[in-house]
Amino acid sequence: MTAGLFSGASIYVNLVEHPARIACGTAPAIAQWAPSYKRATVMQATLAAVGFLSATGAWLLGGGAAWLLGGILLGLVIPFTLIVILPTNRRLLSPNLDKESPEARQLLDRWSRLHAVRSLLSLSSFLVFLVLLSRSSR
Repeated sequence: MTAGLFSGASIYVNLVEHPARIACGTAPAIAQWAPSYKRATVMQATLAAVGFLSATGAWLLGGGAAWLLGGILLGLVIPFTLIVILPTNRRLLSPNLDKESPEARQLLDRWSRLHAVRSLLSLSSFLVFLVLLSRSSR
């Protein structure tokens, strides 16, 4: 469930929310991105951690290596965010960033591409779990 919620929210951001904020212009996009980012951080970190721990638990209880694989795919969004995306996030949140500059737009575009990796990881995890659940219901 957590992988489905994470991937659904993440894909929504990539396909709907971020393009809509970009369409408003760079400075308004950054103004909207900042509070959205702060609110989403708690939800997404919780979903990724709970999903990873739940899948690891299923694996430890004999559920098979595919449960661990799905959990690792979902759990990878945490270090990816902290190591790869966080520098971009910090720059976007910087009070020294000129919100109308080409750099600001480039940061928003970079953030979107990096966030898409999170969408792919979480969707992959969710698909692994769906396959596992469909096999166990037979």
